[in-house]
Amino acid sequence: MVKVTVLYGPPTDPAAFEDHYANTHVPLAAKMPDVARFEASRVIATPDGGEPPFYRIAELWFNDQETLQGAMSSPEGRETVADIGNFATGGATVVISDVD
Repeated sequence: MVKVTVLYGPPTDPAAFEDHYANTHVPLAAKMPDVARFEASRVIATPDGGEPPFYRIAELWFNDQETLQGAMSSPEGRETVADIGNFATGGATVVISDVD
């Protein structure tokens, strides 16, 4: 399995972020083909009690790299990626991992 992890930085307007994320972005991501698993979480703390560097984390799991590439290059995948700039005012870091 491989996964795409999106680490969203703290937004300038959390309420606007949450509204767009729940009502626009997640439904777009749900249309992407061949996503084996999707998880979204909101960061609530750090071990040392400091300010978290990220606000939300999204993980999209795929059976293999080829499937991931197909999903990301699909019209639905491109639309989902393009939407990030519409709400992620704190930026977004994207990494791709091979799951052990």
